[in-house]
Amino acid sequence: MALSKVDFNSINVTPAASKAIKFNSSNNGLETGDIGGSLVLISTQTASSSSTISFTSGIDSTYKEYIFKFIDIHPSAESQFEFQGSTNSGSSYGVTITSTAFSAQHDEGDSSTNLNYAGGRDLAQQTIFQALTHSVKTDNDGSANGILHLFEPSSTTFVKHWMSNFNFMNTDPGTQNVYHAGYFNTTSAIDAIQFKFNSGNIDLGTIKLYGVT
Repeated sequence: MALSKVDFNSINVTPAASKAIKFNSSNNGLETGDIGGSLVLISTQTASSSSTISFTSGIDSTYKEYIFKFIDIHPSAESQFEFQGSTNSGSSYGVTITSTAFSAQHDEGDSSTNLNYAGGRDLAQQTIFQALTHSVKTDNDGSANGILHLFEPSSTTFVKHWMSNFNFMNTDPGTQNVYHAGYFNTTSAIDAIQFKFNSGNIDLGTIKLYGVT
């Protein structure tokens, strides 16, 4: 196998913050450029006995993927954490969703384990709020943590795919890990997202919204 000789006159690798070395557009030299897949923090919201948390700005055509991160989401009542989307900047939430879900669980007493399809937490062309967890324990040390990906929400061609993964203290008590995935069945732009528990308030917790470059 022959090795290509690098033309050192074509190398432009002046140090720059948040940049990486990559091939240039002619593929005959190296240069510094943007690092693909970097996260850009758009906004942060912190709950304090909040009935809902809504992101009504920052979700637009700037990025093709958005990521929500959930840190120590604590409920006031044992209930499931949910979300829905909006096509009218948050005036209403009720976009048609089709989704699927599965769950793994292990209790603190080492007496109960399961891995199964989470029937009843999936939706088939429904406009209600989509579950992201099962019931989260209200113990002082109980919370839910997770991540939600939303893909190209501003597309007017395709449905809007999303997928999530959450780990939380369930009511056994024990650890439970759940995956949900689906799509908003609309070709209208999704421009706002709302989160809530299906009973009680979001007592404490932080939600961060990122764009993916």
